[in-house]
Amino acid sequence: MSTRYMKKVYGGDVITEKENNDASDTEISVTNDTKSKSFNVFDVLNQSSDDSEDTNDKQDEENMIPNSENYNEVKRKKKKKKRKKTENVKNQQQQGVENNKNIDEIEQSIWEVNQLLGEPEPSCSKEIHEPQWINKISKEDVLTIEHKHLNPNNELKKIFGSKTVQAEQSKKKHRSRPGHLKKTWLTCPRDNWLPICKSGLSMSLDYSMQSTENVQYFVYEHSSSYKQAQLQFLQAVESLDPDNIINIVNAHFYHLDALLQVAEIFKLSEELVLAAGFTERALYSLECAFHPSFNMTSAQCRLDYRKQQNRALFITLFKHLGFVGRRACYRTSLEISKLLLSLDPEGDPLAVALCIDFYALRAKEYEWFIKFCNLWENSRRLTQLPNILYSLALAHFRLGEKADANELLQKALIMFPGVLMLLLDKCSIQTDSKVMYHDFFNSQARVSTTPALEKLQNLYVMRSFRLWKEADILPWLETNVHIVLSRVEFKDDYVKYCRVKRSKRYQGKLPVNILRHIILSDMQEVIVNAQEIEDVKAVLSYDPLPPEDSIDIYRMPNERITQNNSNFFSRFFSSLFMGIDEVAADILNGFQIL
Repeated sequence: MSTRYMKKVYGGDVITEKENNDASDTEISVTNDTKSKSFNVFDVLNQSSDDSEDTNDKQDEENMIPNSENYNEVKRKKKKKKRKKTENVKNQQQQGVENNKNIDEIEQSIWEVNQLLGEPEPSCSKEIHEPQWINKISKEDVLTIEHKHLNPNNELKKIFGSKTVQAEQSKKKHRSRPGHLKKTWLTCPRDNWLPICKSGLSMSLDYSMQSTENVQYFVYEHSSSYKQAQLQFLQAVESLDPDNIINIVNAHFYHLDALLQVAEIFKLSEELVLAAGFTERALYSLECAFHPSFNMTSAQCRLDYRKQQNRALFITLFKHLGFVGRRACYRTSLEISKLLLSLDPEGDPLAVALCIDFYALRAKEYEWFIKFCNLWENSRRLTQLPNILYSLALAHFRLGEKADANELLQKALIMFPGVLMLLLDKCSIQTDSKVMYHDFFNSQARVSTTPALEKLQNLYVMRSFRLWKEADILPWLETNVHIVLSRVEFKDDYVKYCRVKRSKRYQGKLPVNILRHIILSDMQEVIVNAQEIEDVKAVLSYDPLPPEDSIDIYRMPNERITQNNSNFFSRFFSSLFMGIDEVAADILNGFQIL
């Protein structure tokens, strides 16, 4: 490679050293004081051919004698080559100018068309498309579910690692049964469960309900053998003999109501693992009976709660939700809540709106919760519930939206002032004397709060008080409490408006769906009194407080409950099954063969 070529490539002076006798190659060094240029290896490919020709011509020119014929011939060739190069450069420049003119003409025509028809929307701008998608989302779309979030084991693997979860599951394995268990999304079938081939449960399209283009109604159906087992179960409940229920579960492995009844017995005896297992078995049976068109993740499938055979799915999902929440699988709990709400979002027969905020905040799905409240506010008036209004303020605070969070928290404190003292007492927080003894949060709050609203406030505080114990929440709460007191002292019109609204709107008894929620939640601090359900014939774990317009296919037990102390639900089962520990032991002995 020539020295001149190296200068052209590297842009500096090149010094060649003498060749050694034993060396086969020439070492080249470049001086440090040369002007540095950016080196592109692709320039070598573009310039090598021209440089080689120039080098050869110059070498030939040096070897020839000046003014000789050969010398003049070489010079003429060089001039022709230079002329060709200049002509090629000019042609390329002219073509570039013509191409630019063509491009300018095309752009000019496009601009004229856009002036007539309007500018097109950008196709890959994230800032534009995201709000468009949010505006187009419907109320049902916000309830759609991802399959991977329905199974609590997936969330446990994220928390503790897959090896830990698999090791724990291997300890619980029993001897396997013949046959294959169907794979489901909501539960993981256990090795000691029987095949589901003859459960007697199925699902079909509900033609008695008016389906729309997007929403379809379904109904569960019972076979003749299942109906016989159900009648036996109802007789066992009326007989007050727990052994009869045990015999039904042994004979009919996937009988829903019997499984739920046995699960409640274990729950009352604090055998929560066994109670969760029987609830999962009932849910497995329900899921295996799904219609092929029943897509539980689409939020477009509905079940009529008035129909007796449909209520098992609602109640089983709610009980399963409680057990999953106890395991701190809050993301899974949120998905189950969305599924439960999507089955009847307008009626909400189990008042899922009273707990969905807790699971959303625990799962840190703040944006989803805000979107859910905005979409369902017009049809459900969610912000009239204390849990929704306080949780909305927390969600905005967690997203860093301090202005919206402050406004919502002040609204919550003014509309539901009775929550504050309950919250401070439950969190064991000592506040200043101005807040502690101010009439607005004490005597005035008690006078203007109806018993029904007080129960809703207690339910929210007992479930969500841990969300307010975090270090960064307390200063924010204290600041807004003092702002609210200032507004009270200045006699803000909104304070008076909320006082009147609070004393008039929450009159009368709680709706029956909220009573079902309280009964199924089974909190010791929040109970259902006998006066609140005095018109109800029976309260049973597999079907608490049936609707007044219930569509029954079986005769219900003619029992009336009148207990009025402690937790009503627990007291009922204590009276139904005397000696609950002995009953649980008998059940364990009866299920040893399974």
